[in-house]
Amino acid sequence: MTSNVNNPLIELQGLTKEYGTGQAVMHALRGIDLRIGEGEFVAVMGPSGSGKSTCMNILGCLDTATAGAYRFKEVEVNRLSRAQRTLLRRFYIGFVFQDYNLLNRTSAMENVELPLIYRGVSARERRTRAFNALETVGLKGWETHTPGELSGGQQQRVAIARAIVTKPAILFADEPTGNLDTARSREIMELLTGLNGEQGVTIVMVTHEPDMAAYANRIVLFRDGLVESDK
Repeated sequence: MTSNVNNPLIELQGLTKEYGTGQAVMHALRGIDLRIGEGEFVAVMGPSGSGKSTCMNILGCLDTATAGAYRFKEVEVNRLSRAQRTLLRRFYIGFVFQDYNLLNRTSAMENVELPLIYRGVSARERRTRAFNALETVGLKGWETHTPGELSGGQQQRVAIARAIVTKPAILFADEPTGNLDTARSREIMELLTGLNGEQGVTIVMVTHEPDMAAYANRIVLFRDGLVESDK
């Protein structure tokens, strides 16, 4: 998917994050500069403690930076209130997690509908959009099944459908294949690649697996709270 990094969806400048104070301070991010354009598929890699997860939490409005700038669609996120960041997350960001985070006693359809409920979407429209999202991820006919009746790969497809049902500006995927075998991992990566290439969904994926990162068109490597390479 062609992107325009010169007019970025996300821009970080000198972003830092510190935990603790005084002698106990820990510098998780030491001045990150990063641009992500609309339509990109970016894989973020790095060893444990490199700062990649901290950075993703800030990008997803789950945490805030200590200093520096974070712009989302040219909006200064660091200047938003907590309520405003919640709205940004709700209306512009989709999440896919390693552990799926599905509600076990509810159907695939109901799991996918959940973010639309928070948006106040009518029941009829929720059903239509959830059905279409499940069809997009290849789960037509599985709408009434609960997570316990689905394989790991199918559960992750439900999680992806839930993430895209709101038509977010960006999708953050945190180790989306971490709990899957090789065949199911490839299926999920092909699904994400299709969403990016065919529907233009911007994706930022954290992974420690080089063969999964190879599906992205750009790999950003974190080390010691800094971007070590971007290629």
